[in-house]
Parts: sequence; structure tokens; C-alpha cells
Amino acid sequence: MWSAGLALTLLTGPLVAYADSKGTWCYDSQDPKCGPTHWKEMAPACGGPQQSPINIDLHLVQRDPSLGHLVFQGYDSAPPGRWTLENDGHTVLIHLEVSPQSRLEMRGAGLPGPAYRALQLHFHWGRPGHAGSEHSLDGQRHSMEMHMVHVNTKYQSLGEALGHHSGLAVLAVLLAEQDSNNANFSALVSQLKNVSEPGATVDLASTFPLVSLLPSVSHRTRYYRYLGSLTTPSCQPSVLWTVLEDPVPIGHQQVAQFQSVALAGPQGPLRFTENFRPQQPLEGRRVLASPGASILAAVPSPAPARAFLCRVLLGLGLSLGLWQGFWGPD
Repeated sequence: MWSAGLALTLLTGPLVAYADSKGTWCYDSQDPKCGPTHWKEMAPACGGPQQSPINIDLHLVQRDPSLGHLVFQGYDSAPPGRWTLENDGHTVLIHLEVSPQSRLEMRGAGLPGPAYRALQLHFHWGRPGHAGSEHSLDGQRHSMEMHMVHVNTKYQSLGEALGHHSGLAVLAVLLAEQDSNNANFSALVSQLKNVSEPGATVDLASTFPLVSLLPSVSHRTRYYRYLGSLTTPSCQPSVLWTVLEDPVPIGHQQVAQFQSVALAGPQGPLRFTENFRPQQPLEGRRVLASPGASILAAVPSPAPARAFLCRVLLGLGLSLGLWQGFWGPD
């Protein structure tokens, strides 16, 4: 049973996780003076190890047979209660109501137990005609990326969860732009006009099954897993990332609606179209691939080829020496 106080803590927690009280942060498209290269000045973890997002090199990922099916509880129905759409000055996000009657949880797929409860989902995008996803697969990025943020249910608060490497689990969904709209995003996109200014919030007219925003069941078995961080200050390295391989389609007009939202600028609200963090170095971390995910053959090292060539040349040299010794003068 979740108390009202704990539910409130979990509901409001993401605002703490994605902001930092030590200073004002922004993206370069808002103001380079408070952009990602300066985040570490106000949130030291942003300059530390295990940072996100990353490029997932399909030549380097390692197959892990223990990464089974993702199990979602409550994702296949429209939960009762209230969801709130907010423009927090950096993105638009949906706060998912937390209550005993609407348990939205993710488990399985090699995630630590007992389960991860969904808190919110938010979006990253780029300017028109350019990619805006934070993660990429073999360097390929997409127009947008959606993050479903979950906290491990064994922790009593978001603050406690942030102190553990597996405290949070974020499901990253790449969104691929297409001509026709995706009706599954209509309930969300239709309300963006009501949160067009920073700080605006609106209750969604109705909830919807979260599974409708995900790839089909068969495609949800194709994903990559790595240990990383929040992609905004405070950049805590407390996130188990699950990046789905197959993108979800979203319409050109729907992407344009996100790009029309005004977010916070140094001189007041402005229309900006790039709210993604630059990709971070892998620094020796392993990226695991589920059994169904794509991997590419590792690029062969030039060292064996060089060694083989040296052996061939050495053999030729010895042969030449013996030949000269046999036919040379006595």
C-alpha cells in the first residue's frame, strides 16, 4: 500500500531529478552561457563518469541472453485518475498519477527487483529537418526521443533512489518522423497549445494506455541496456537505460507542434527547437544487447593482419637467404 505522502513524493520527485537548485541550466539553443558545457559548474556530476546519452555502436555491443522480455503492469489500459501535462521550461512532460489503483510498473528484462514504478514521461527534439533524439544507433539519430522515467519501488523517495546505480530505470523510445500522424499521440499533441509557455500546466482530458506509445510486442524484445545518468542536471549516474531498437512513428505535423512550444530563455520565453544533450563518451562501459536486438560483426583488428604479413615477409627473407647460400660462390 502506498501512502498519500509517499505518492506525492514520487509524483513531484521528477522535478527535482531534472533540475538543479545550485544554478540555472539551459541548452545551447537557449543560451550557450548556461548550456551543457557549463552544467558541471552547477552540478558536478555532469562532468563525472557514466554520463548519458551515448551512441550505441552495434559493433561493440555484447549479447546477453539474460535480457528477456520487458513486463509492463497497467500499461495496456487507460488508468483512472488524473494526468498532468506540464511545460517545465526545458521540455514538456506528463506526470503520471501514482496510486494503488493505477500501478504503472516495469519489471523483468534483467532489471533489479522488485519493480520500477512509472513517474513521468517527457520528450527531446531538434529543429525542423534535423535530428533531435539524444541516443543514436550506429550514429543514426531520429527526429525525437521519448523517455519514460521509473523509480525502483524498494526506495522510499526519489532522493534515496538517486543514491543508487540502479535507482532509476528509463525506457528510451526513438521517434521516427513520417508524413501521416500517429493517432496514439493525438491526446497528448492536441494539448500542447495549452502549455505553450514555460510553467504552464493542464490536466489531460483523458488518460490512455502507455503501451500505445511503444513499438509492437515483438519489437519490444529488441533493446540495448547500459548504466548511465540523467541527461539533464543533476546528471546523477543512477539510471539503468533501456533503449528500444525499433522507433515509433510520429507525424511531421506532430513534431512541428513540439517544436512550436516556448521554453525558458535568459530574457524570457523563446521558441527554441533543440533540447537534447550532446552525446557523452562511453569510457569503457559495456552496452548489452537483448537476444533479439541487432548486432554487427566486430571490425577486425589490423594487428593480426600485420603479424601475418610479417611472418610471410620473414619466410620470404629466409628462403631468399638460403637460395643465395646454395647458389652463391664457394
